[in-house]
Amino acid sequence: MKLLTILLADVSKIATDDYVGFTFFVGCMAMMAASAFFFLSMNSFDRKWRTSILVSGLITFIAAVHYWYMRDYWAAHAESPTFFRYVDWVLTVPLMCVEFYLILKVAGAKKSLMWKLIFWSVVMLVTGYFGEAIYRDQAWFWGLLSGIAYFVIAYIIWFGEAKKLAEQAGGAVLSAHKTLCWFVLVGWAIYPLGYMAGTPGWYDGLANLGLNMDVIYNIGDAVNKIGFGLVIYGLAVSATSSAEAA
Repeated sequence: MKLLTILLADVSKIATDDYVGFTFFVGCMAMMAASAFFFLSMNSFDRKWRTSILVSGLITFIAAVHYWYMRDYWAAHAESPTFFRYVDWVLTVPLMCVEFYLILKVAGAKKSLMWKLIFWSVVMLVTGYFGEAIYRDQAWFWGLLSGIAYFVIAYIIWFGEAKKLAEQAGGAVLSAHKTLCWFVLVGWAIYPLGYMAGTPGWYDGLANLGLNMDVIYNIGDAVNKIGFGLVIYGLAVSATSSAEAA
């Protein structure tokens, strides 16, 4: 109740035409609701899928906490909360990569796949932060490194080890894997676009997007993180139903 009172009290800081602040608030609420949904549904599934659902809930919970702080930062400074956003991503994006390993364990995925995806996701985010917040004069260089790490992740899940394991598993696992791959390819595309819009160098032509990129980031974050979780949830429902029917 105290948390709700604090949240509602902060709403008064958001102007009626502040669409960025509005999306921060809605993003926070959506992530909280998704976390509650995932956590409360865990016991409905076969044990081997509960960890995947737990991770989905953790992803949205971590994001909800950071969106609470980002919303307040925006209300106080009217500036993009770059630091908080990257702290959120450096925790949640590796967890999203872990989801690939968790669903592919049924096909014999090894922990080396998980650590490989985590490593490249951290490289992608750390180099992105360097270019966007610290070494802005060399943003093109750090953006290039971040992009290379992203394409390594995309290759692993679309054509590499993860793809082969998904094909071995087949059925609902293969379908879920393909959907998650599309989230990475299409949904994650908003992040390099935001990077280009917010840094000098190669990207000056996109600078006119300015802080409106926060609206795109906020909507994209909610769709990507909640969407990831819902794909896992759908897989758990399908697999558990099949196991019970067998």
